[in-house]
Amino acid sequence: MTPAVRHRGAVCALVATTAALIPAAPVNATTPAPSLRFGACEQSMPVPAAPARVECGGLSVPLEWEHPDGEHIRIAVSRVRASGPPEERRGILLVNPGGPGGPGLAYAVTKRAKLPASVRRSYDVIGFDPRGTGRSSPADCGSMGGLFDSPGPDPVPSGHIAERAYLDSVRRMADDCAAGVGDALAHLSTTQTARDMDAVRSALGEQRIGFLGVSYGSYLGAAYAALFPRRVGRMVLDSVVGPWEWYDFDLRQSRALLRQREVFFAWAARHEERFGLGGSAGQVRNVYRRARQGLAGHRVNGFGPAEFDRAVYRALGRTERWEGLAAGIHAYLQDGSTELLRPADPFDAAASRTYESANRVVKCADGHGPTQDQVIADFSRLRRLDPQPVVTGIEASACAYWHHAPAHGTRLGSREAPPALLIASEHDPVTPIEGARKLLKRLPGSRLVTLHDDYSHGVFASRGNACVDNAAAAYLVDGAVPARDAHCSGPGLPTPRAPHE
Repeated sequence: MTPAVRHRGAVCALVATTAALIPAAPVNATTPAPSLRFGACEQSMPVPAAPARVECGGLSVPLEWEHPDGEHIRIAVSRVRASGPPEERRGILLVNPGGPGGPGLAYAVTKRAKLPASVRRSYDVIGFDPRGTGRSSPADCGSMGGLFDSPGPDPVPSGHIAERAYLDSVRRMADDCAAGVGDALAHLSTTQTARDMDAVRSALGEQRIGFLGVSYGSYLGAAYAALFPRRVGRMVLDSVVGPWEWYDFDLRQSRALLRQREVFFAWAARHEERFGLGGSAGQVRNVYRRARQGLAGHRVNGFGPAEFDRAVYRALGRTERWEGLAAGIHAYLQDGSTELLRPADPFDAAASRTYESANRVVKCADGHGPTQDQVIADFSRLRRLDPQPVVTGIEASACAYWHHAPAHGTRLGSREAPPALLIASEHDPVTPIEGARKLLKRLPGSRLVTLHDDYSHGVFASRGNACVDNAAAAYLVDGAVPARDAHCSGPGLPTPRAPHE
């Protein structure tokens, strides 16, 4: 597959006309509840550029919102106040970096640093660790059925014996999560987290929430809109997860990753002089398979096909990582080294263990899982598309054996919510753009901003695209909703650096 031709009809003048103006959150809101008090953060928190400063606090919320007098858990919250004068303030902007399973406490600092100055002047940026993550009652699934074994088994089962072994590992993962998470298993869901968000709003004395959610954060924002449509202020949903059950979403992602990998093969071939992987997409594909087969036959210091696939999964979603992936494959074939393919932090580190645990627990608490027969049938279909698919992101296969079956899926969107701004990269393989188009229908009056000729995950205040960033800033600060879906020209595929740059 060759990259798409640059979109020539893209425009950047998005806010000259608007369909509507979204009212700002009231400046003079009710007095904050005393249950959320801010103080100094732990030393591990990043520090914003002076004169801004970050504060941290905690909020006690029910484990099960339907039974508010029962067990409570604590949600970690951070805040960086608006830098502008009071008359410019628009309220609070809760931010979420994605997941599910990703902590967001530090995101109030790191994402805020990339936001347009007008947004930083207008909003108190609020970060939080969703329940089950970071410092908010982190989920612990133990060994997760051997997920953290090093080296791990080949994640793509081929043949009856391998398929049974895979299903056994998934069953053990579900058992480990049930044992480790216990009674909270059913309550670490997106819906419950959305209710936690509303508790943060109430504690801060705000009538409405401004929200910026990326990837899974878009799903969380849509869930909040379903529950509390009249408490939504201005909502930006970036790199949108579509309104599907998680297992269905995972399969869509896996197919998109196969398409993206073909783009990567063609890109590496065009830069044969830099990477030495072959002069055609087919040659690079063969070299890729040879590398993976080599690692499947002989692990290198705990690095085998599972570790290789995780490296590929991580790299395919961000074009700035493609160079490292190509160089890593070349180094392995050249001298057997896997150093360039290894993650900076070990996969079995504490933060990674919490992330992987929370990821499965949230996905399986959010809706219906597949049957074991479905899982094997879908893996077979993927293998028919390509003998070496990337299945790292099909985390919801664990839901086939989950110890809690939700009564219904997560509600997303509402006709009563004000218009939101959705943003998507045209060729994002992590959250394919079809998801944004589907969710748009559940948020009447909302608009989609598409970054064409782009292949990465995460767009607003991430890709450095002025067209996108200006549109989102105008929406957040002035309430300017584009009159129609908008289009921005993207950067295309990256040009590799010279070998010694």
